[in-house]
Amino acid sequence: MRSGGSLGGRLGRWAAALVLTFVVLTALPVLLMRWWNPVTSAFMLNARLQAARAHDTKYETRYEWVDLEQISPYAALAVIAAEDQQFPFHAGFDLKSIREAVRENAHRKRPRGASTITQQVAKNLFLWNGASYVRKGIEAWFTVLIEALWPKERILEVYLNVAQFGRGVYGVEAASRTFFGKPAAKLRRAEAATLAAVLPNPIRMRADRPSPYVLSRREWILDQMRGLGGEQYLQGVTSSERAR
Repeated sequence: MRSGGSLGGRLGRWAAALVLTFVVLTALPVLLMRWWNPVTSAFMLNARLQAARAHDTKYETRYEWVDLEQISPYAALAVIAAEDQQFPFHAGFDLKSIREAVRENAHRKRPRGASTITQQVAKNLFLWNGASYVRKGIEAWFTVLIEALWPKERILEVYLNVAQFGRGVYGVEAASRTFFGKPAAKLRRAEAATLAAVLPNPIRMRADRPSPYVLSRREWILDQMRGLGGEQYLQGVTSSERAR
C-alpha cells in the first residue's frame, strides 16, 4: 500500500508539473504578444511550407504590420459586421451563435462555423489547419488566454493584421495595397466591406475580381455596418473593456 501510495503521489506530482509547464509555455507567448507585434503566424508558416513542398517558387508572403490607429475604422467595423457582431461584449465565445450553428449543421452538408474573432486570432497565430477535437480544444484554451490577457482593442488589432485576405496576403495593410493600391488608413467603406466579404474563403474568393457572391456579401456587410451604427459601435470595444 505504501509503495502504491508513493507511486500515486509521484504520478500526481508529474501530472501537476506537466500541467504547469503547459500553462506557462502557452500563456507566456500570449502575454508577450499583448505588446509585441507578431512577425509571422502559424498559418503563414504553414502556407509557406506547403508552397515549398509543391516547389512553388512564385509563392510569396505579403504581410506588413500596422497599428490600429493606421487602419481605417471602416475596416475594423467591416470585419466585426461580417465575422463577429458580439465581439465587444462576449468573453471569447458566442454561445448563441454556437447553438444556432449546431442546429443548422444538423441539416447542412457544409458545416457552418461560429468562430469569434478571438477564436480566429488563436487559430491563425498558434495552430494548424484541421477540424479535430484536439485542435478545437487547444484553440479554446488559447482563446481563454487571449481574452484574459489582452484588451479587446489588441485582439482586433492583431486580427486585422494576421487575417488572410488572399493567396499569400495577410493583414489589412498588405490586402489594401495589393488589391486597391492604397494604405489601409485610406480604405473606403465599400472597399473595407469587400475585403471582409472574402474572409470565409480568401483563396477562392477575390477582392480584386469579386464574384457575384462576393458582391452580394459585400452589400450585406454594408447593411450590417449601417445597422451597427458606424464608429459609435466601435466605441463599444473600448467601453466594454472598461466594464470588465
